[in-house]
Amino acid sequence: MQVLIADDEATSRHLFRAALRGWGFEIMLAVNGAEALRILEGSSPPEIALLDWIMPEVDGLDVCRRIRAAMPNATTYIILVTARGGVENVLQGFEAGADDYITKPFDPRELRARLNGGVRIVQLQRSLMERFRELEDALKCVKQLQGLLPICSYCKKIRNDRNYWEQVDSYIAEHSEARFSHGVCPDCYEMQLKPQLERLPNGEFH
Repeated sequence: MQVLIADDEATSRHLFRAALRGWGFEIMLAVNGAEALRILEGSSPPEIALLDWIMPEVDGLDVCRRIRAAMPNATTYIILVTARGGVENVLQGFEAGADDYITKPFDPRELRARLNGGVRIVQLQRSLMERFRELEDALKCVKQLQGLLPICSYCKKIRNDRNYWEQVDSYIAEHSEARFSHGVCPDCYEMQLKPQLERLPNGEFH
C-alpha cells in the first residue's frame, strides 16, 4: 500500500520513511504542501498520506481542506502530523478533513497502530466500492417485468402501454434485456408443422 510522506524537514522524512519501509509500505515523498497537493490530485493518489501541519507554500491543514473540497469522493486516508497538542488543534485538523493525527516526535508503536487503522479503513472502502460496482452491473443486467400483463387468451398477444396488441417476444424485448431465438417445440411440431409437411409432395417443405 502506498503512503505519501509530506514534510519539509529532511530528518522527519527520513525517520518516517525508514519506519514505513520496514513495515512493508511503498513510499512517496513531498517536500512541501504544494507538491503534496499535486500528488494527491493526480491520477493515482496514494491510499494514505502523512501530512506535516507546518510546511512552506501550503500547510498540511490547507492541503486537507483543498483535497476534501475539490475531491469529496477521494478515499485517501489523511493522517495529520503536528507538534501542536490540545483538543482545539486536534478538532481543527478533523474539521479540515483529516482522518487521524499523530504528534511528533512520534512513537513508532503509535504510528504503526494509526497506520494499521488507516489500512483497515482503506481496505473497507475498496470492498464497499467493489460491491457497489457489482450491484450496479447487476441492476444494469436485470430488468424485471412487474405488474398485471393483459394477454389475449387465443393468440397470446400482449396489450402494451399504448393500447396496441403485440407479440409476446416483442413486448418482453422492449421491456427487458431479454432477446429471443425462435424454434419449434415438439408439441407444435407434431400438431402444426408435421401435418403440413405430410401434405407436401415427397414430404418436402417449400
